[in-house]
Amino acid sequence: MYAVITGISFVVLFGVIFWSTTRFMRHQIDDSVSSEIDEIRAGARGKSPEEIEVLVRGLAKHSSGFVYLLQDPFGVVRAGNLPSLQPKLGIREWDAPSSGSDARYAAIRGLGVSLAGDYLFVGWSTHQLHDMEKMVVGTFVWGFAASIALALAGGFVMSGRLLRKIQSISDTSRDIVETDLSRRIPLSSARDEFDNLSASVNGMLDRIQALMSDLRQVTTDIAHDMRTPLTRLRQRLELAQHSEAGADSLRLALASTVREIDAILEIFAALLRIAQMESGARSSNYKRVDLTEVMSTVAELYRPSAEDRQQALTEHLAPGATVVGDRELLLQLFANLTENAILHAPPGARIELATEQSRSGAQVIVADNGSGIPADMREKVLQRFFRLEKSRTTPGNGLGLSLAAAIVKLHDATMTFSDNQPGLRVTVSFAHHG
Repeated sequence: MYAVITGISFVVLFGVIFWSTTRFMRHQIDDSVSSEIDEIRAGARGKSPEEIEVLVRGLAKHSSGFVYLLQDPFGVVRAGNLPSLQPKLGIREWDAPSSGSDARYAAIRGLGVSLAGDYLFVGWSTHQLHDMEKMVVGTFVWGFAASIALALAGGFVMSGRLLRKIQSISDTSRDIVETDLSRRIPLSSARDEFDNLSASVNGMLDRIQALMSDLRQVTTDIAHDMRTPLTRLRQRLELAQHSEAGADSLRLALASTVREIDAILEIFAALLRIAQMESGARSSNYKRVDLTEVMSTVAELYRPSAEDRQQALTEHLAPGATVVGDRELLLQLFANLTENAILHAPPGARIELATEQSRSGAQVIVADNGSGIPADMREKVLQRFFRLEKSRTTPGNGLGLSLAAAIVKLHDATMTFSDNQPGLRVTVSFAHHG
């Protein structure tokens, strides 16, 4: 295809060059012939037919490349070096033997005019034009052959390079599908479009591998966290089945069973909420939300819990801290952070809720002076079912911070963990949207 396109382009280029060159040369001949006829007319002005005949005969005898013909209305040649012609006025061109032996006159182009009742034709040999046309055609043939050969060679090289890159991508993709998800498409030093494509595919594979790793981790954590409550549930039901206790004991067993089932359903509900957050399904509910009012509500809800654990819950809420978002989700976000601070801080701890507003946006801070989170664990605590307490004896399912992270991402915000010296300081920053 590349060779065909090159060949067509070459033919078009040849046609344009051939046409423009021959047209230019014919135009030059016509100009020269017209000038010669003008000079003959000027010389013949006021002269008799015999004197004009002498003039033309002299010009034909001492011709410098022109051919002449002067004939009467009956076709009788009076002067010149051409045989009698059909008296046709205007430009004419033909291939005909000349009256002399000079081969240059085998092809003539000239102009026929009427002069004092006679027919005058002045022409010029076109053998140079035909020689030039033959040379151009010959050059075209060789050039066409060379260009097709180069096009085929270049197309072969380009297609080979292209196919090698495609084959590399195909082989790597096949290996990834069949064996190893960690394989990546190699990049060359050319940094061309294929390298950009390969880099994009590698980025996509990195994301898929991370999602698969998260899925395996979530599956493992679900199996681990569900085993204990389901085992307890089965044991209670089995004991109730074989027990001869009365109706009151069975009711207590059923109530305990219902609580276990509610805890399991709560875990799956949390997972569904996280999936909904990560898909961005709630973004259509966005409105302007007053963060100060939200944090005031959170403080009011959790102050009794903090007082039960002998903790001090303080507020430093700056007025006017607003964002565009989903109030219900933001309330859940800061409720989760506040509840985590209360649950993991010891009795007597101080928990602080604060809001700030600046030109760059709004910030919400939840801080405590408890034991905090080690720096190397601050990323892991956002994973689903991850808990710092390996024994998992305290209440919870390890989904609170995962849900908080999903809500933060949904609102295009950032959540950072820092040392409160002592304790943990969680800062949620919202960009300014006008």
